Amino acid sequence: MNTCLLPSKGSPEDDGNGQPEAADAGADEAESAQPACVLVFNASDPSGAGGLSGDALTIGSVGAHMLGVVTGAYARDTAQIFDHFAFDDEQVAEQARAILEDVAVQIIKVGFVGTPDNLGRVAEVASDYADVPLVAYMPHLAWWEDDAIESYLDAFRDLLLPQTTVLVGNHSTLWRWLLPDWEGARPPSARDIARAAGEHGVAYTLVTGIVRPDPYLENVLASPSAVLVTEKYERLEAVFTGAGETLSAALAALLATGTELVAATSEALAYMDRCLDEGFRPGMGHVLPDRLFWAQPDPEEGDGEDEGAPPSDDPATDFGLPPHDTRH
Repeated sequence: MNTCLLPSKGSPEDDGNGQPEAADAGADEAESAQPACVLVFNASDPSGAGGLSGDALTIGSVGAHMLGVVTGAYARDTAQIFDHFAFDDEQVAEQARAILEDVAVQIIKVGFVGTPDNLGRVAEVASDYADVPLVAYMPHLAWWEDDAIESYLDAFRDLLLPQTTVLVGNHSTLWRWLLPDWEGARPPSARDIARAAGEHGVAYTLVTGIVRPDPYLENVLASPSAVLVTEKYERLEAVFTGAGETLSAALAALLATGTELVAATSEALAYMDRCLDEGFRPGMGHVLPDRLFWAQPDPEEGDGEDEGAPPSDDPATDFGLPPHDTRH
């Protein structure tokens, strides 16, 4: 079980003669000034709701650098997933091995990888870098065929959970996966789910979207033995896509930068809440998190023209693109 929560730099470089290179002080300082690197296994999502594009925005916003391994591609819009096309497991492994031989990573983050074979490849890579913490996100898979869901969940449980440091998922998703025979008079608590995950080797579980009687949703970080973080956020009226992807990527990036787990969880939850609060609806489907909310102009600014600013008809301020003549 990987319980290390302080990211390591990985193995030292080899000089080709079987001996590690001696690192001078200048090289160490230059390396420490660089952003932490997060290796991400995920699918391409053309909607931008999640997948690698969502992970890249989130991880960059937090201040880390994403190393993205494409495991497949969704056919989807902002409302629903129509299909998924998985990459061959050899192609997934080759992408990961190539970048890992060049760059030291601080965290591995696993999203949806499409097939049990791909999960096996990810597990092989993770086992070779056992000192690197792994954050795994389990998405809602109801759009998929039942047989495919069952095979994927079984492989995830058997191959990847034993190497997972932090498991992230919605309360109902994790409940039905890890506690399918639950017969309690009440829904399982986050501790119950964390204990179930712990039986497979997971050190910590972040359970999201726990419904409470008041107009709040509760998010809880727990280990098999204790509750570490409890945060409640008011329920929003809109239907969102990409909240869990945003949270898990933010948590992975914060851990990669050296933030302690409890603080990283609270900060990642606050970041997700702001992303949802500033969410936007680019199509006819669901609302997407605005992962770059911090880069938007203050609405109180720009109400009037600044003194000394060029007039609006100045051609230097016209960045509009003229229409093109292509017929295609």
